Amino acid sequence: MVATPARQPAAAPRTPVVRDRAAAPGELAEKPRESVAGQPAKSPPRPARTARSDPRKRSGRNDGLRDLIEPNWVLLAPAMAGALVLTGIATLSIPPLLSAVLALLAIAITAATRVALRLERSRLDTARQRWLLMLAVVGAPMALFGFAMGSWTTRIAGQWDGTLGILVIIGTLAALILNRRVTSIITAQVSLWTGTAIVFGASGTYFSLAVGALVGIYTAYRQARADAAAARIERERERVQQRAEQILSDFEETGQGWFWETDRRGALTYVSPIVAQVLGKQPGSLLGRPFSTLFTADPQGQESERTLAFHLTARSAFSELGLRAATHDEERWWSLNGRPVYDSYGNFVGFRGSGHDLTEKRRSQEHASRLAHYDSLTGLANRLQMAQTLEKILTAPNREHRACAVFLLDLDRFKQVNDTMGHPAGDALLKQVASRLERAVGETGRVGRLGGDEFQVILAGHHRREDLAALAKRIIHDLSEPYSIEGHRVVIGASVGIALSPDDGVTSEALIRNADLALYAAKDGGRGRHHFYAADLHSDAEERRLLEQDLRDALTHGGLELHYQPVVHTATERITGFEALLRWQHPTRGWMSPAKFIPVAEDTGLIAQIGEWALRTACHDLASWPDSVRVAVNVSPLQFANPALPAIITNALAAAQVDPARLELEITESVFLNDDATTDAMFKALKRVGVRLALDDFGTGYSSLGYLKNAPFDKIKIDQSFVRGATIAGSRNGAIIASIVSLAEALGMETTAEGVETLDELDLVRMLGCSHVQGYIYEQPLSVAVATQRLMTGLTAIARGPRAARAARHTMLRKIVLDHGGQQYHGTIRNISTTGALVEGLWNVPPGTIFRIMLTDTQVVTATARWCNEDRMGIEFSAPLEVDESGRIAALAPPSERPRQGTLRRRA
Repeated sequence: MVATPARQPAAAPRTPVVRDRAAAPGELAEKPRESVAGQPAKSPPRPARTARSDPRKRSGRNDGLRDLIEPNWVLLAPAMAGALVLTGIATLSIPPLLSAVLALLAIAITAATRVALRLERSRLDTARQRWLLMLAVVGAPMALFGFAMGSWTTRIAGQWDGTLGILVIIGTLAALILNRRVTSIITAQVSLWTGTAIVFGASGTYFSLAVGALVGIYTAYRQARADAAAARIERERERVQQRAEQILSDFEETGQGWFWETDRRGALTYVSPIVAQVLGKQPGSLLGRPFSTLFTADPQGQESERTLAFHLTARSAFSELGLRAATHDEERWWSLNGRPVYDSYGNFVGFRGSGHDLTEKRRSQEHASRLAHYDSLTGLANRLQMAQTLEKILTAPNREHRACAVFLLDLDRFKQVNDTMGHPAGDALLKQVASRLERAVGETGRVGRLGGDEFQVILAGHHRREDLAALAKRIIHDLSEPYSIEGHRVVIGASVGIALSPDDGVTSEALIRNADLALYAAKDGGRGRHHFYAADLHSDAEERRLLEQDLRDALTHGGLELHYQPVVHTATERITGFEALLRWQHPTRGWMSPAKFIPVAEDTGLIAQIGEWALRTACHDLASWPDSVRVAVNVSPLQFANPALPAIITNALAAAQVDPARLELEITESVFLNDDATTDAMFKALKRVGVRLALDDFGTGYSSLGYLKNAPFDKIKIDQSFVRGATIAGSRNGAIIASIVSLAEALGMETTAEGVETLDELDLVRMLGCSHVQGYIYEQPLSVAVATQRLMTGLTAIARGPRAARAARHTMLRKIVLDHGGQQYHGTIRNISTTGALVEGLWNVPPGTIFRIMLTDTQVVTATARWCNEDRMGIEFSAPLEVDESGRIAALAPPSERPRQGTLRRRA
């Protein structure tokens, strides 16, 4: 049996938090390595403790047999020397030579304890060898010393009482120094008294030593077993502790989490190295600094920082507390957990906790929040956020803060871009529209996209209508500038409806509904306009809904008709063809103007069905007319973008047995908004069918001479806006007509002047070289029956009409506001024409006085007083007013009856 030296009691198990490593600053001082994919690199793993690094854990040794020799055993040497000196003084004698030599030898062996320790730890691997060494270092000097003291006392015939006292003291000191090493203590005591007993020589002494030795051996055996068991428990605890530390260390090094600890004042006593790497600081520099310095205030709110300060002050536990790290080069967030720590006496000693990276999770949450509140395509606020913004304004505690203005915007001709160029091009266009809209509105309001091509602007606070009108015009102007999409030039427009709070509603539902009604009014007014909400728009909206329903019924049950206006050859004055114009006789309202129902058809998508019906009907009617007569049918941009259009035309021609060359398709310039391969392919397909192509309303849209190089047109139609007023002195219209005619002749195309109504205009277009004429000067649009009967009388056309045009006057009673030099006056219009008006209400106005007159809430004109008689005066407008096809002044017509640009005359 081998006795196991006694060990100190195992320390209380430590919490497996890395505070115990705070005493190893060398680990914190490591230079952080470069990171991969934005994550801090792992720190070099700390080497595990091996048998070579710990002398008590060498392979093949039992922990219970280590360190039989106490390092402090060397302290017994001066104690022995002191005992010799005290004995010499007490007995007034010197030791004999043998006693002195043995005592000095005992002292020398004891003094060589450290040498023996190095020998044990480096050379001796078996228990036997270490036992022998222990007997030599512990047992031998004690036996020598006991023998020396006994020999000295016997030689001088001294009193044994003093010697026994000295030996008891030396034995007690040896037991204290050996520090619970039971085997070594027993060896020391037995050896000491055995050496003494050899000199004394009493049989009772040997018996007592034998009994003591047996008791000591048994005690050593029991202690060895207890120490072995304690050693096993300690090894297991240390293994678990080391394993826990390694796991936590690996957890830190992977960057998944980190640990921290503070003292009672909130200063850091430990923090994981990963934190220093993220903050770009030396790890050691963080120790001793306040825990709060690891974080920075959140720019969007400091609720988390206040919560942290509360917990630290209240000494309360917290978990999943989100804080922003004090980083400079990037935004990083941490989730923090912590709990207060108390000592065994209940005294607060600080906080201890952990943290982990919250950046990606927070980014995901912010992304999800952005998707919920922002439009993913344009980055503008979406419908939900705009509704929340408006609701917040309208429910403000202070009534004065509830005022706002709401703009609803709808893009004109956007659907054509989407249909002809594809959705990717449409998305690119919407992004550019959003950017322009934000620049136009600036910091004065919030811009959002409601979906599709609908946008919204909210302006908080009170605003003058003049300022809102100016902003609306700026928005329309900016959005109507050309765009570059995939290398193509694209032009669209915008219409704006405006509603104000509290004037037009105090709830979000009412404001949005009224702004939507104003938007419809703006679109009905010709698009590219803005319109403020008015109370009468509700009845207009209901009328529009009923009109849409009636139009669907008319298309289904044959309520639409085609009327035909002759096209006359200028030189021969013979009818060469007709233009088919759409007409609708409403069951209760009678004949309706195309300006009223064509916009409804375009907005509801019925225009494609109506266009196909018009093609089939025109071909059917054409079949009964002379072969020299052609018919022209308008093709909308939506029809032109339909890949099935050539097949539809072919079927219509085949069903009517009509020569394709007798069908002429009138196409407006708007089809070139998306000048791409699809447009060219459609032109080629139509020419393969054999139909003629005419460019309608040339010069009024988005003219570009570039497309005339490739587009295979047979005719250019000169818009009536150039014909009207061309005979007035100083008008440039004549020069424009002459330029168009020269261009057409150079390209081998015919020309048709539209809207000729007077003999002077007929003479002018004939003189300028137009090959064909169309207008009231020859005929108004005729029904199919009348047109057929007209052809039976011959193809000769006779011009009938006035020599010159005179602006028609319309009697009315309308209140207006006149502005002169910043002073406003109220007046009443009695009659009006496109060039002037009769106004009453102002007295003695000097002729030549210039006024700015607000005819409507959206149109302001400049006029000059020409005469004044008492309270009546005649004014002349600086520019003629526009009129619709029925001859009414467009600006004074009801919103629902105002003409749309590019569609009114063509459908009239």
